[in-house]
Amino acid sequence: MNSSDLYLDITGFAHRTPTWVRSVFEGWTEYGLLLFGVFFLAVWWRSRGQDPRSVALAVLAPPATAAAYAASEALKSTVDEERPCRAVAGAAASLLPCPPTGDWSFPSNHSALAGAAAIALALAVRRLALLTVPLALLMAFSRVFVGVHYPHDVAMGLLLGGSLAALAVLALAGPVCTIIAAMRASGVRAAVWFTGPGPARQTRNVPGCRVP
Repeated sequence: MNSSDLYLDITGFAHRTPTWVRSVFEGWTEYGLLLFGVFFLAVWWRSRGQDPRSVALAVLAPPATAAAYAASEALKSTVDEERPCRAVAGAAASLLPCPPTGDWSFPSNHSALAGAAAIALALAVRRLALLTVPLALLMAFSRVFVGVHYPHDVAMGLLLGGSLAALAVLALAGPVCTIIAAMRASGVRAAVWFTGPGPARQTRNVPGCRVP
């Protein structure tokens, strides 16, 4: 796959934007993932007053995102694609320092993390998709904008991260839900604090998490 022409178009556009726009994108691409961490904490805290399945979906979001990152890193070390800021002839200088050789380009780990977090959070709180998905797309675009990734790197990162996170959360939600319900019912202070004061018993049977 070759998206060098689109890379040139986007990085050329980046250099024509006002300085403050470039600064915003540089800050977002460097620190934007921290916002997903804030969402993880907020969604977990909110879930503590809800049913066990809601807590399970919330607590699965961070490890599902971490698993997607690990898969992205494994693929990156296999493909060994050079960064476009070194490989594309005639490209404008990247807005951020070009990563060293050996820090390969395909897929984008930032995009995989953002895509995974966006989907995992949306599974926990559906309406959050209206915020997390655009933020993940913005993260992916920013990696091309600052010149450190090809468009196909970030597209694959989003696809890989989002799909793996969805599979992990959906596969584990049932077992973790059952564990959460048992922790609530145990009466152990630390367990109840972590899972929250919500009901240990559900008002309806949820597949994969049937609480007697």
